[in-house]
Amino acid sequence: MIIDYGLGNLRSVQKGLEQVGASPLISGNPEEILAADGVILPGVGAFGDAMKHLEPIKASIYEYARSGRPLLGICLGQQVLMSNSEEGGFAKGLDLIPGKVLRFPKSKLKVPHMGWNNIKIKQTHPLFEGISQNAFVYFVHSYYVDTAPEYILADCEYGLEFAASVTNSEGNLMGTQFHPEKSGTVGLRLLKNFVGMC
Repeated sequence: MIIDYGLGNLRSVQKGLEQVGASPLISGNPEEILAADGVILPGVGAFGDAMKHLEPIKASIYEYARSGRPLLGICLGQQVLMSNSEEGGFAKGLDLIPGKVLRFPKSKLKVPHMGWNNIKIKQTHPLFEGISQNAFVYFVHSYYVDTAPEYILADCEYGLEFAASVTNSEGNLMGTQFHPEKSGTVGLRLLKNFVGMC
């Protein structure tokens, strides 16, 4: 299912999942979240706003995460899985994966980081099965995830190396900074892998 909490491009994620044979439910209902085989947490916008919108369903997300079933955060959805963010001063995240969200430093590179960039896969994980090293995916973000190497599934370079995809120690909670639903055949393969994990 795709969590609807008022911030996310739900339709494009829904279309991507339908293209790989899934029939996703879109809901913000805590009971439906807890009953799901797999959950996608999309997100577009500011970190602090996302956390406010998630407040009514936070308890069900934590309970779902503890169940060991797969959860995938996309873009801002990956960022809110982290401990905290410096966006808008300081905001606490869900703290499901240790790490922080930082703004790209001022440099000659344009911020937001927008467009196609290649990723380096750092760990073997079912989410990246059949995806080649240095595959190109689509990004739109001004903030990036900074976390320890053991939580990084793939990284990307844009002025600095940052976590393009993360996971928790158990491997059931995952995030992508890029948008799989906008990343062509590579993104569809990743969504298909996620559906397979469910």
